Amino acid sequence: MRFRQYAGLFCLLLILPFSIFGHPTSSTSQQGATVLLQSLSAMAGTTSLNDVTLTGTGRRIAGSDDETGTAVLTGLATGQSRLNLTLPSGQSSEIRSIDSNGNPTGEWIGSDGVSHPTPLHNLLTSSAWFQPALAFGEIASSLNYTVSYIGLETKDGISVNHLTVTQPSLDPSSDTAVLMQHLSQMDVFLDASTYFPVALDFNVHPDNNALLDIPVEIRFLGFTAVNGVQVPFHIQKYVNNSLFLDIQLQAATLNSGIATGAFAAR
Repeated sequence: MRFRQYAGLFCLLLILPFSIFGHPTSSTSQQGATVLLQSLSAMAGTTSLNDVTLTGTGRRIAGSDDETGTAVLTGLATGQSRLNLTLPSGQSSEIRSIDSNGNPTGEWIGSDGVSHPTPLHNLLTSSAWFQPALAFGEIASSLNYTVSYIGLETKDGISVNHLTVTQPSLDPSSDTAVLMQHLSQMDVFLDASTYFPVALDFNVHPDNNALLDIPVEIRFLGFTAVNGVQVPFHIQKYVNNSLFLDIQLQAATLNSGIATGAFAAR
């Protein structure tokens, strides 16, 4: 179901014996779902966000390489996304898509033009990490996520509400249930005053080792209203606690009708 009128959903949360994400409620999951919807409402109101296109400058830092060029980020509410970076060394892309069976797929393309598949264990967190209103809408409209409220904390000097988002295994008793939950976990930190996201944390893993965690943190700054939707115009991606990608947006286009073909390999 696609959430178009969030005010009505708050009423549903008070009366449904099961969470909006299709799993039995606890006090933490019910509160987590409520806080997530409050954040979504704060960012988008009743606007149904279907797609985004973000353009600006992108700086990538990898070891001794420090390059600045152009960045174009696109995403669909259905789970597809694409990041294109055009740097002095060439163009690179990161693509997330959905196959004909509804399963997530992905690939990354280096400046040499060679495509590399992204393993499934790196496809279980939100594809729209760069646009929280789109990511939260995807989470809220899916039956595949559980949201839990961790509590009020301080992050980078800001009072935040901490949520965790996971995709539980269909069989909680299976040997892979704990691993599935871990691989899909995202930690969301929301400004306690505005409910705008401050940071989104998750792990990525080497292609051949799902058990080795590499921490990633996305930081959101400079929220600006675009057609009624709050968009962070400054996005930073930290990998293993070091700044890896710094994006400063110049423009954001919403609901332009992006075709799914835009998420095919070039």
